[in-house]
Amino acid sequence: MFQNLSEKLESAFKNLKGQARITDLNIANTVKDIRRALVDADVNYKIAKDFTDRVKETALGTKVLLSVNPGQQMVKIVQDELTALMGGTASDFSISGQPAVILIAGLQGSGKTTFSGKLANYLKTKKGKSPLLVAADIYRPAAIDQLEVLGGQIGVDVFSDRENKDAVSIAEKAIKEAKAKNKNVVIIDTAGRLAVDEEMMNEVAAIKKAIQPNEILFVVDSMTGQDAVNTAAAFNERLDFSGVVLTKLDGDTRGGAALSIRYTVNKPIKFSSSGEKMDTLDVFYPERMAQRILGMGDIVSLVEKAQEQFDEAEAAKLEKKIRKNQFDFEDFKTQLQQIQKMGNIKDLMGMIPGVGKQIKDLDINDNAFTGIEAMINSMTLEERRNPDIINPSRKQRIAKGSGKDLAELNQFLKQFDQMKQMMKMMNKMPMGRMPGLKR
Repeated sequence: MFQNLSEKLESAFKNLKGQARITDLNIANTVKDIRRALVDADVNYKIAKDFTDRVKETALGTKVLLSVNPGQQMVKIVQDELTALMGGTASDFSISGQPAVILIAGLQGSGKTTFSGKLANYLKTKKGKSPLLVAADIYRPAAIDQLEVLGGQIGVDVFSDRENKDAVSIAEKAIKEAKAKNKNVVIIDTAGRLAVDEEMMNEVAAIKKAIQPNEILFVVDSMTGQDAVNTAAAFNERLDFSGVVLTKLDGDTRGGAALSIRYTVNKPIKFSSSGEKMDTLDVFYPERMAQRILGMGDIVSLVEKAQEQFDEAEAAKLEKKIRKNQFDFEDFKTQLQQIQKMGNIKDLMGMIPGVGKQIKDLDINDNAFTGIEAMINSMTLEERRNPDIINPSRKQRIAKGSGKDLAELNQFLKQFDQMKQMMKMMNKMPMGRMPGLKR
């Protein structure tokens, strides 16, 4: 995500390397390179020019700080302007009402149905709501099937009426159903087309008029760049939607949609989504996204994801085991599973400052831990809890059971032993100095 843009912005800042201060002369090339980087990322030229004009104006009006070099000052200015361009702060999401009604709109293929499932899961697991998903796409039976499958995966009811060819009627019946079953949020997945057309616009506008939703979310495939922004403008003219959702941020996106859409329609980006897993939905924070674009990582989001999987009681037990040098394969497997629950491994690593650039060309599969788990699962309970008893004959059995060769198993056992040795060294540190552990 945004990898090319990040690299080109980094290159632009190098124009100021070795300069004592920001001047009209040395900033000219930097601003030109930033504008070119934005246009290459599929940002509309007018938006890119307005952006760089503001950057230049701010830079030349900034008081020179002796302790900060011009390059660092420019990075901070661009970060602030990127944050403002994408909305400044995270936007509120209205789920008050009995029930609250959320209307989902967008083109076919933008990820509306998958997002609807993710939103239901988010509201259920993180907000304590009882949502009802509504299949209001009367043209594609497969869309109804998909929503029912997603609802089954996350344990959320789905309302559908396959014989009814009136989307407005379906939406109205679903709201009555929600009230009868004490559902406090209704999420209506509407039909999409391959392109904007009058029939689709009239239908979704009629649904809006009939149900008066709390939120209307326009779902954008972020990989479509400027086309997505143009489509958003057309939808907004008819629907006056309340917010935007960026999907497929894990794809090969240049970033144009994320950087342009707020400027174009003056509506906030409320959520971002990546991948197909139901837990890969994030509230959109403009400042954090700006930091990631500039290669600064996103430690705050990484910590939040970790805290969602954090079990204080389990952490205390694990600390005691580390203290006693009793960390075993059972503990290791538990930690791997918690990491996997946090989301896409490469995206998580990219949130660490400086790491994203280093791993950009690496193919890090989400199933990277599968082989390790297979080796651990092929061990007996006694072997997992007492790794020291694993002798050559046991190794042969474990390797065969996990489908790995002996060399791979030996490498894994060696790495695990090295990790335990490092933990042993940490045990010698004073309690208060041990990283991540409380005094």
